[in-house]
Amino acid sequence: MSVTPCGFLRTPEKGPARLHWAGGGWAVDGRPPAVPELRPLRGLEIEWPDGPVPLDGLDELAAAGVPLTAERAPDWVPAGLAALLTDRDWLGHTPDGTARCLADLRREEHSVRLRRLAHPTPASPPSVSIVMSTKRPALVGAALAQMERQRGVTAEVVLGLHGVPFEHVRQAVEECALPVKWVEAAESVPFGEMLNRAAALAGGDFLAKWDDDDWYGPHHLSDLLMARAYSGADIVGTTAEFFYLEPLKATIRRTTFASGAGYPSEVYSDHVAGGTILVPLARFREIGGFPAVARAVDLEFLKAAAQAGAKIYRTHGLGYVLRRGLSADHTWQLPLAHFVKVAAGQWRGFRPSLLMEAA
Repeated sequence: MSVTPCGFLRTPEKGPARLHWAGGGWAVDGRPPAVPELRPLRGLEIEWPDGPVPLDGLDELAAAGVPLTAERAPDWVPAGLAALLTDRDWLGHTPDGTARCLADLRREEHSVRLRRLAHPTPASPPSVSIVMSTKRPALVGAALAQMERQRGVTAEVVLGLHGVPFEHVRQAVEECALPVKWVEAAESVPFGEMLNRAAALAGGDFLAKWDDDDWYGPHHLSDLLMARAYSGADIVGTTAEFFYLEPLKATIRRTTFASGAGYPSEVYSDHVAGGTILVPLARFREIGGFPAVARAVDLEFLKAAAQAGAKIYRTHGLGYVLRRGLSADHTWQLPLAHFVKVAAGQWRGFRPSLLMEAA
């Protein structure tokens, strides 16, 4: 399927339009729907014909992430599609033209669910080696539990124990339902080198980087694989969009950089969230692995990948939340005030996207 969500707009400029059957195909204002022209619309309200018609056009619009809705669905519409089209909860918020508005977030969640339904899934789940380096044994159990939740993939875990004896994580590893490999190294070993030693044990078709202190939704890996399939990119990752500011007990969403420049999803870019990098294992090794540096490992890897001719794609960030404590606790050192400054939306407590399926 050649239609993709590339170019999806988080905040539409116009209201909804009507999608109707015009004899030989679906139409908007009497013309066949052209996805670029539909991007500024809030969505499409479907008007069903009297009898069954081909649904290929609806499938293509769903694959493009165009929000589709209908008050009802005829019995000749497949159950999965009918359930999504008639789930109109996302319309329950009034748009106000800002990224702070829940209406746009709920609209994007609905769009992602449609994409998942429309894009074909492989007959056998791809194998993914999840690589995580940690200095914090107390976080390993929760991280492994999130890896176990991943849907639509066959996963293995490769732990880099960075100054952490295996005995400190043994219980968490033994309780994990996924196969787990590990390698130990002294804390003095650079972070990038620690990741490379772990990646050397990877046996999956793909390598996915995972951060021990962040949150990942159950479709995180399958959404990345879907984005790679429709984008044709070598490397995919998400936007770094949702942050939980632990000392402030608040969640923020950013949709621009500090400079004010936009930070869109569904675009080809040289930047993705470092904790979400997914790349074919063979391509990872061709690039030369992670730079053996102590900080900015993700940034330097993406630079090296781009210089090696790799195409990089950034998909939606609704299934990922970064945890931020005091800046000294992170390799990416920015004060909490920075994240408050760039926040388009801010909420008390842990308030991720509904796609996280968090309790």
